[in-house]
Amino acid sequence: MGSVRKASAWLGLVEDNDERYYDDGYSEEADTGTNQAWVTDPRVQVASEGAQDTGRRIATVAPDSFRDARAIGELFRDGVPVIVNLTAMDPTDAKRVVDFAAGLTFGLRGSIERVATRVFLLTPAHTQVVNGEAAGRPADGFFNQS
Repeated sequence: MGSVRKASAWLGLVEDNDERYYDDGYSEEADTGTNQAWVTDPRVQVASEGAQDTGRRIATVAPDSFRDARAIGELFRDGVPVIVNLTAMDPTDAKRVVDFAAGLTFGLRGSIERVATRVFLLTPAHTQVVNGEAAGRPADGFFNQS
């Protein structure tokens, strides 16, 4: 796979045919979230008011077109990490949203990270993303039979 194709696949603009990175046991479950940020826009979900008071909110946005980028920008500008799901979008509009998100994160000193194909995490400057690796785990595996 060429470097341009890899970059396009990383951005989620083309199908990634490299099967080495996919887990066959993955199953998508229906989203059961009940908290709605706006009644008029069911594609945007934000945590409850209690989470808002403690500063532990994450928004998920699944835009249909580039017009929905404003919701992403407003949430991110307010300091809320945003998960942007571009799987339902046209590839050209998805590219525009990724460009917008990259400029947004650069301008506000945040970061953008690809979570899955056409799914991105935008984190403000004060947010730290922690991976799932355990801190004190032995390097030789889960079960040590010494």
